[in-house]
Amino acid sequence: MKIFVDTSAFLAVLNTDDRHHPQARDFWFKIVQEEAMLVVTNYILLETYALLQRRLGMEAVRVFSSDVVPALRVMWVDERLHQLGLSAMLAADRRGLSLVDCISFEAARSFGIRHVFTFDKHFTEQGFICHPTG
Repeated sequence: MKIFVDTSAFLAVLNTDDRHHPQARDFWFKIVQEEAMLVVTNYILLETYALLQRRLGMEAVRVFSSDVVPALRVMWVDERLHQLGLSAMLAADRRGLSLVDCISFEAARSFGIRHVFTFDKHFTEQGFICHPTG
């Protein structure tokens, strides 16, 4: 199974104080054991690195970089995908919907991915099957 992984999932897995940590940790171990194809964009990686550095510190960045990123398949955002996401964000005209979110929706669709590991309700709104809660 192909699963797109959102920043919210990475933060919940790595931050033991996150309210979703127990669910995230259990789901992470499940999908790793099942050898699911875990897909992200480089924008998700950038967002995750920045948030980990700010919220948890450099050691969390090191752990993510050395222990998590090698298990991921990274889709590199090109100009076309960036423009699709930007157009979607502008069309949605919603302050809480980020460019990274909109690019993630477009990337997952273009890769034929329906399942997303996330705690972000925007993916459900976009018709994705969200895990671990959905």
